[in-house]
Amino acid sequence: MPVFRDDDSRRVDLELTALPRGSAVSEVARQMTTLIADGTFAPGTRLPPERSLSESLGVGRSAVREALAALEILGLVSVRPGSGTYVRDSMSELLPTTLSWGLMLSAGHTAQLSEVRSALEVQAAVQAAGRIDDGALARLRGHLEAMESGTGDLRAFIEADAAFHRQLADAAGNDVMGQLLQTVRSLLRVWVERGLQTQEQAREACREHRAVYEAVAAHDADAARRAMVEHMRTAGDRVEHTEPRSGSSLAV
Repeated sequence: MPVFRDDDSRRVDLELTALPRGSAVSEVARQMTTLIADGTFAPGTRLPPERSLSESLGVGRSAVREALAALEILGLVSVRPGSGTYVRDSMSELLPTTLSWGLMLSAGHTAQLSEVRSALEVQAAVQAAGRIDDGALARLRGHLEAMESGTGDLRAFIEADAAFHRQLADAAGNDVMGQLLQTVRSLLRVWVERGLQTQEQAREACREHRAVYEAVAAHDADAARRAMVEHMRTAGDRVEHTEPRSGSSLAV
């Protein structure tokens, strides 16, 4: 397979084909993902600049920018200020290349993704209740406290929320489940941000996370299950009933 290093970005253009009208962001993301997954864009490749990608794909620069932002969220590429966008040197082999990347950009599939996430999060909470050690519990508490003190800054709040769930998954002691959860959360992240828009919603989420934390700290698996089920129910409602904001960006 061809290998493009960081000085071969012009050759990358040869692997791209113009997209049909109307496919925009999701098709840019799909084509780029396919080329990364099959090794055409090797680890370390510097991608062409937005203008060049836009011309090769026959779409606007904004569509390219949003697609690359989506791929960065998923961990497929990284942006180096002043240098360019590069294919990551390593990424999870569990990232499902057959997954429809358009899911992340479509409101119609968020309910199904929420169901998948809910099942995994509940199981993670149950397992963490039985396996968490003192160090992991302290880190979990730290993320919760960051959430509780950050309800006035929703972007910081969302980051602390994500860290809480990652820590919980780590404490569950199942790497496969943790990586699957990370993939699903990445696909839902844009909609989570759109769904969390007020301080009252943030305070409600804090109460839900506090209940999960206390159950896990008590090593009470049944209570952890109930607390996470309730949290996933309300979180799912927020995501499913959110209308996209006009002009919203995929960048986070």
